[in-house]
Amino acid sequence: MKKIILTISSILGLLAFSGCADFLDRPKYGRPEGWQTEADVWGAIASLYSNVSNDSEGVTGRGIMWFECCSDNITVGRTQDEANQIRNFNMAPSNGRDAKDTWPAMYQINAKANNIINVVPTMSDISQELKDLAVGTAYFWRGLAMLWIAPYYGDNGPNGGIPIILHTTEPDDMDSPRPKSVIDNYDQIISDMKTAADYLPYFSELPAEQYGLPHKAACWAFAARAALYASQWDKNYYKTVSEMCDKVMNLSGADKRDLYDDNDPDNSAFANLWTKENNFSSEYLFSLLGNTVDGPKFHGMSFQMDGWALYNTWGYYQPTYNLYKAFEEGDERRDATILFPGQHIQFVNRDVWFGAEGWNISSDTGITFRKFMSIFAGTPGVDYSTNGNNQSNKLGMCLMRFADVLLMKAEAMIALNGEGDATAKECLNRIRKRAGLPENSSATWAQLKNERRCELAFEFMPSRHIDLIRWGDAQEVYAQPTYKVTSTWNAGTQTVDVTTDVIYDNGRTFDPVKNQVFPIPEAAFDGSVGLKQNQGY
Repeated sequence: MKKIILTISSILGLLAFSGCADFLDRPKYGRPEGWQTEADVWGAIASLYSNVSNDSEGVTGRGIMWFECCSDNITVGRTQDEANQIRNFNMAPSNGRDAKDTWPAMYQINAKANNIINVVPTMSDISQELKDLAVGTAYFWRGLAMLWIAPYYGDNGPNGGIPIILHTTEPDDMDSPRPKSVIDNYDQIISDMKTAADYLPYFSELPAEQYGLPHKAACWAFAARAALYASQWDKNYYKTVSEMCDKVMNLSGADKRDLYDDNDPDNSAFANLWTKENNFSSEYLFSLLGNTVDGPKFHGMSFQMDGWALYNTWGYYQPTYNLYKAFEEGDERRDATILFPGQHIQFVNRDVWFGAEGWNISSDTGITFRKFMSIFAGTPGVDYSTNGNNQSNKLGMCLMRFADVLLMKAEAMIALNGEGDATAKECLNRIRKRAGLPENSSATWAQLKNERRCELAFEFMPSRHIDLIRWGDAQEVYAQPTYKVTSTWNAGTQTVDVTTDVIYDNGRTFDPVKNQVFPIPEAAFDGSVGLKQNQGY
């Protein structure tokens, strides 16, 4: 078995075509005697990607993005009572929105990773290269699964971390009390990512058919993110952030990572980054991949609701006018990120004039996002699913890219050395140059925070909400009004007339102790005695 296509449906088809048994049908799946061939190992690797499938729409289609609705970047987007409870910090453990699906999904991945770590090294007639790839991928996914949920459910008091279950954990210990601090989770994630990097190849050493598997640079970058989140509680973790970012930034040759720049004369490099052709550009570090049948669905769920009956986009997660105003004048990222009334977009073989006659606006903020929509300017059935209830597509769902590494490095340098740090200026100026802005960074906290906000807006895993909490800014920011725009079509002038700074809400109440975490889903307590709910829920 020489290749992996990183969606579950494709893997199963590949195994069947190769004469290998469907690994999901194996009665002994997960037991040492159940895995005998290299095909079994590839099947076990594929199982780690179970959240990248049609069956996990609530994990990689929405999931933790409901929590991002709490941020000042986006709103729920349409009428949805349970989602608005989350946004307004009134979420209950029984809340039915599919944010609750993520907790069990990540612990299932954790268990599958532990199986691989325990079993694969003991297998005979399996190449050492495949053993290393499988074990490294398992450590990577175990770390990533915990990083996916730990920031939302764990703290350094009063609640502590979330359960840590390793391949060495005995069954009787799996229901042990929560760690006293989420720092324990971040330590585990950093350790797992470093171990994974030791096993895994460089990206340049992966054959093209294995693109989408983790590699050394991805491991180091996610270790940096875990340390970044740990720095909320212990500033010494910024040293680990810097160290891990340096390992990525110092790569050379075929593995050199850099900001994508196609030297477009219109200075559209940032917009052009978000195309299927650049899934694995120089900026790539790790993405979840799909096709027209199966895969993540976040991109289509977040655009203008109903897609003017051209395609069934779902209309969740609409940008605030607060975010629009955060971009400096002349910032190329703004119009590449947000579609504003009166602008044009290519959508399902049509030129849409947003807000003009026949092109209504249903977003609850009067604007919608553009960042990932290039794929829907392509060909139905070739670039994206013809079924708007599916929305799988070929644009990778990026979870980590080089720009984030530069931003993490800049933050670490400011935290360790103070504002005005030369290395932080250099990192931020690289970001600003690609955005078409003057390279005049002063490397202040305020500028670092705003650059991070504008650069990473709407991306699935870098969280503006978590950033505001860990910086200590959430209570003040969330108390401020949220703004939207309204617009009308002026038939006389053939223009879209826009009114800005319209009140969406008058601010929200954020309790910095209770609301720094969300309630653990009710279903997580089935059969558990040791697990305790977060306080206040």
